[in-house]
Amino acid sequence: MKSKSQNLIFIVDDDPDDRQIILEAFLENHPTIDYIFIETAGELLHNLNDEQSSFPNLILLDLNMPGITGMQALKEIRANKKFAQVPIVVLTTSNLGRDKTMSYELGASCFLTKPDSYQKLTDIVNAIVRLWFFEN
Repeated sequence: MKSKSQNLIFIVDDDPDDRQIILEAFLENHPTIDYIFIETAGELLHNLNDEQSSFPNLILLDLNMPGITGMQALKEIRANKKFAQVPIVVLTTSNLGRDKTMSYELGASCFLTKPDSYQKLTDIVNAIVRLWFFEN
């Protein structure tokens, strides 16, 4: 049986620098949230289907990854009713309209382009927490 943390985010990104910066932006203002780093979409799908793995309250998903892409993972996740209620925020370097449209068509809760500054990333992280978490 999956355990459910009160506030758990899966951060799915193949770039270690991006993962670290995203984590720093969250920790700066939201230290009570738990984070699990996932490097590939294949690993994400494995964790979601593993009964021993924790269940996320939110998935932060990059699109451009080797192997299974974020878009393919999004499609597979949304095809499984067990994960229908998990918000998926696409956070990617892509600013292509077709990626945004396809992400929403496949069930993304939000599509965001990775910002060019740490302050903008912090603003995005704060908005994510306000939208999907209830912090005291």
